[in-house]
Amino acid sequence: MKPADLTRLHSIGAPTLSPDGTRAVFALTRPDLEKDTYAGGLWTVPTDGSSPPRPLTRGEHDSVPVHSPDGRWIAFLRPDSDDRPQIHVLPVDGGEPWKVTDHPLGASAPAWSPDSTRLAHTARVPDEGRYTAGTEPGKEPPRRITTLKYRLDGLGFHPDRPQHVFVTAPIDPDGEPGTPVRLTTARADHAAPAWSTDGTEVLFTAALHESADTDLVEDVWACAPQEGAAPRRLTHGRLSAGAAFPAPDGTQVFLTASGLGEHDRDFVGRTDGLWRVPLDGGSDPVRLTDEEDGPHVLLQLHVLDDAVLLRTDRRGAVHLLRVPLDGGDPETLVGGPVQTQSFDHRAGVTVAVVADGRSSGELVRVGPEGAVPLTSFMELEAHPVTELTARAPDGHEVHGWVAVPRGEGPHPVVLMIHGGPFAPYGHQFFDETQVLVGAGYAVVLCNPRGSSGYGMAHARAIIGNVGEVSAVDLLAFLDAALEDERLDPARVGVMGGSHGGYMTTWMAAHHGDRFRAAIPERALTSIDSFEGSSDIGSLFPHPLYGPPEGWERQSPLAHADRIEIPTLIMHSEQDWRCPVEQAQRLYVRLRRRREDTEFLLFPGEGHELSRSGLPSHRIARFEAVLDWWARHL
Repeated sequence: MKPADLTRLHSIGAPTLSPDGTRAVFALTRPDLEKDTYAGGLWTVPTDGSSPPRPLTRGEHDSVPVHSPDGRWIAFLRPDSDDRPQIHVLPVDGGEPWKVTDHPLGASAPAWSPDSTRLAHTARVPDEGRYTAGTEPGKEPPRRITTLKYRLDGLGFHPDRPQHVFVTAPIDPDGEPGTPVRLTTARADHAAPAWSTDGTEVLFTAALHESADTDLVEDVWACAPQEGAAPRRLTHGRLSAGAAFPAPDGTQVFLTASGLGEHDRDFVGRTDGLWRVPLDGGSDPVRLTDEEDGPHVLLQLHVLDDAVLLRTDRRGAVHLLRVPLDGGDPETLVGGPVQTQSFDHRAGVTVAVVADGRSSGELVRVGPEGAVPLTSFMELEAHPVTELTARAPDGHEVHGWVAVPRGEGPHPVVLMIHGGPFAPYGHQFFDETQVLVGAGYAVVLCNPRGSSGYGMAHARAIIGNVGEVSAVDLLAFLDAALEDERLDPARVGVMGGSHGGYMTTWMAAHHGDRFRAAIPERALTSIDSFEGSSDIGSLFPHPLYGPPEGWERQSPLAHADRIEIPTLIMHSEQDWRCPVEQAQRLYVRLRRRREDTEFLLFPGEGHELSRSGLPSHRIARFEAVLDWWARHL
């Protein structure tokens, strides 16, 4: 894979099945370099595989399709003339879609009522005089900020445009967009609307409690679908809850959530589990999966009469499980070295988007016969990646992968470090690996302590000593990979983004003798200034790095004078997760001492540049990485 091949990669959004399970609809998206955007529309395919997928809409940015329960309509998002995503409805039998919302900042998360006559959704409501068409942002009035949580990477300031839950009705193909009924009023963000089984309430998540600004609690609420109705809380104010999904019998609600420790702020390495709570709120939530060694449950759920379908993160894989409603032993529906990205289930039919080392994700039908492919959009041939397990000096297992270029070698080596830290590398076509190995570099990547998918003890082992503990595992895995004679131990570079950038800088300072050069990207380098400048700074550092008196010792910037290898610092101007001052301070510290320090700064981008930035910027980033390694490895 070459950098420009980025435009040949595709992404399949969450599928929606027709009520009878015979057809699946999904959004297909690809980078468009000519327009410097991501373009795509809705596609449909029969789930029996009798014919290939075909386009369903002609829009360039259609997404998030949802079938109505009666099977007549498909709701989806499409930008309006001002590029604001609005909900549109398309007749399943054919015809032109029509717009049903007209929110000033767009709509999101459409959810059909059980009788298929109404759509719950979310939309941001701007304060008067803000975010209006024709108003220059720089000429708006000053913001009076009174909270710690006041901006978010990729979104910006949000207290002056809180997200609320609405219901739009009726769904009228012959009428204009209806006047939506706003269900929520609190000055807070509300998310993930879902209808109760009987359609008398809308469920959503929100932090509406008094201490919401200083903790991480997120509750599940229920509200009648009418203006002025008072929401009622279903959870007990001690969990970080994800979306809620009602059981078919209407008495129970299932959700994903994690505990938060004694002070409701301890998020580090906490395993999200499956929980159950009565819809009437008569008792506290009950956790159905084990916190210590049970599956790390990802957000999406589908509740059946006797079980819950869910995705779980395990050793770099994401499996699709069927868990009994009482929390008994799960059945694996999609397992092995794959990552299940999304799924749907209707009328006994299950489909899922599944990625592996050869594809960025294809739609499959899941059944007793295994996973039967329904799409084949992948255009690139993947270079193989080999799984490897190493041992740290204390015997701890370190799991990961190595990609080796063709030919005898010895090949130069790049150690890649993932972000998070509570995240994994995994069994998936990874553009970063494919571009590097295609250019002749062996790629070494692993999941050291701190990563997800290996149990809570593994994830929480780095608390209070992040750099040193992580480095032990990273070096042990690198040494195991270098036992392969095709890898050149004298030509090794290190790179990573976010927490991976933190660790890249740490490794360059403390283990620089092992590396020829480094690329820290969107890195946290100084914990003290991160606390005040990051969008998550008020709550992130203490649980991970411990008391403030230990922050300087754990900050890579404090050890920057020990860095003696060429360093390319990459960052984005609009990164509010790891703000650009983190990179600027490191650059100045290094550049004063060494001329072989460079700073590559991307305008207009945020923290997610390498995954969802402008296609032109993502390609420019790849080219800069290859240029740096060509010069130094």
